[in-house]
Amino acid sequence: MSEASQTIPLPSLESAIALSGIKEENLKFLAQHTGTSVVLRGQDILVRGREKAVDRCIKALYFLQPFWETAQHISQPDFLTAFHAIDTHQVEEYQDLQKQTLGKTRRGEYIRAKTFRQRQYVQLIQKHDITFGIGPAGTGKTFLAAVLAVQALLQDQVERLILTRPAVEAGEKLGFLPGDLQQKVDPFLRPLYDALYQFIDPLKLPELMEKGRIEIAPLAYMRGRTLSNSFVIVDEAQNTTPAQLKMVLTRLGFGSKMVITGDITQTDLPSHQSSGLITASKVLKSVEGIGFCYLTDADVVRHPLVQKIVGAYERFENYGPASPKRFSGNQTRGE
Repeated sequence: MSEASQTIPLPSLESAIALSGIKEENLKFLAQHTGTSVVLRGQDILVRGREKAVDRCIKALYFLQPFWETAQHISQPDFLTAFHAIDTHQVEEYQDLQKQTLGKTRRGEYIRAKTFRQRQYVQLIQKHDITFGIGPAGTGKTFLAAVLAVQALLQDQVERLILTRPAVEAGEKLGFLPGDLQQKVDPFLRPLYDALYQFIDPLKLPELMEKGRIEIAPLAYMRGRTLSNSFVIVDEAQNTTPAQLKMVLTRLGFGSKMVITGDITQTDLPSHQSSGLITASKVLKSVEGIGFCYLTDADVVRHPLVQKIVGAYERFENYGPASPKRFSGNQTRGE
């Protein structure tokens, strides 16, 4: 096959920085993924290699043109999305997907659904009062829900943002924790704080919590309450018992939304204990007004290795170490 080279001129130094990434990690990833040589020379991107490989690389770069033209941050998952769109002949559909922004982080980065299932997940949350987001780590279940929750709070669509999760140890024993009750449970709730810090100044968060606008608490704090005019996120729901999840679901009041997220492949409950998330997905699957979205390893938007790790574990757990079959995953369902 013949060798080829193509050059893409970039409009500014800021565009070059956005596209190439820190220490040109994006260009290195692009070169490794396509088998080409990708070099930044001033404000020009030079791609060399076999003709088909160069063509595929150039298509991916132009796919992301709306981002680098405006000097928006570009990550490796963005390139993976571009390649998936090219390989499945869905370029126009994905470009339409990328135009729909959900919000902006404190660093000025625009947040958008990166896969079709993620967009369906967002649409289900917007449409339903109760939505289940079920899928492996890194698929954006909690993060996207937090984006929508913060936007609803800042736009006064709800009075409170409530984030809760069961205080279940992930395999290891944490032992005695010093401090008051809030300090004891904070380690379990840290992932929820991490999501909020993307959008709210950490210095302002205590003030919002003191005013009752934002509440981050373990699941046990929900008992006996009615959660009205609130956006409620129940995280790590695979670690709830059926009774616990039923309890929190029945707390929903008027003017509220509730999003329940979890990964049924990472349950930290004792082996004899049923998962409330698995039970709820069976009991409530036909209840009108409740949305279920099942994400898969194809929706992982963390480090590219996370997608490979999730896929490897799914194949091992479903088919054994010798099987070449892949776990196909469930489909997204609207009702």
